[in-house]
Amino acid sequence: MPNIFEGNLTAQENDKFAIVVSKFNEFVTEKLLKGAIETLIKNGVNDKNIDVVKVPGAFEIPTAAKNLLDLNKYSAIICIGAVIKGETPHFEYICSAISNEINYLGVLTGIPVIFGVITTDNVDQALDRAGGKVGNKGSEAAMAALEMVSVIKKLKK
Repeated sequence: MPNIFEGNLTAQENDKFAIVVSKFNEFVTEKLLKGAIETLIKNGVNDKNIDVVKVPGAFEIPTAAKNLLDLNKYSAIICIGAVIKGETPHFEYICSAISNEINYLGVLTGIPVIFGVITTDNVDQALDRAGGKVGNKGSEAAMAALEMVSVIKKLKK
């Protein structure tokens, strides 16, 4: 029988989380943020162990995340934003840049850096993913953070 390592959604008392959230498209990102915070607390994270950093736009998320990682005090960083497609190729550049950088930070440090940035074709799709028909992707990002923190602890034992 193989050894199987799988995380769970229960936080430990000393787990500390940072959430980096974009202020651009705030009518969406605040709903994502609320979902993430509620999910962390519901799964045992003390609200004093959650730090929220607000940045101007999605493009600035990786820089803030890197600075938080440098502090060596977080179990995971959750990156939240909403990039909604417009009439120019700006959307593609922003989505590509931030997804690559957020991924790179997690791989580089070994600390979970969770991609909770929604990328949609329109406002309706964004709202559907911020607590609407498709659920709350901020909450899902928080669940991914909890599970990754748990599985990494198990791997290191």
